[in-house]
Amino acid sequence: MNINFEYDDVKASNRLEIMAAQKLEKLLDKFDFIVRADVFFKKENTSSPEKGKICNIRLSAPGPRLFAEASNGSFEASISQSVEELHRQLQKRKDKMQTHH
Repeated sequence: MNINFEYDDVKASNRLEIMAAQKLEKLLDKFDFIVRADVFFKKENTSSPEKGKICNIRLSAPGPRLFAEASNGSFEASISQSVEELHRQLQKRKDKMQTHH
């Protein structure tokens, strides 16, 4: 799986990339049909300290692309939330793929 990182008004961070890659590798262990992941980090101006650090993840796999976005007080929380959402979407897709075989 290829993982692409993009930053929008955020300084590139090895630590965030490693964390995101580790979580995405766990998804790949379960769902071997994932081809590529695009991870976007961006900051949003917000008055709430619980929001504003956004992580979008787009996965390429057979069928329509999967996408999840989360906005939290930390990028780490946003990565976790996005990956959990993708896990649910991947599970649904896998279940559908199995019913067609």
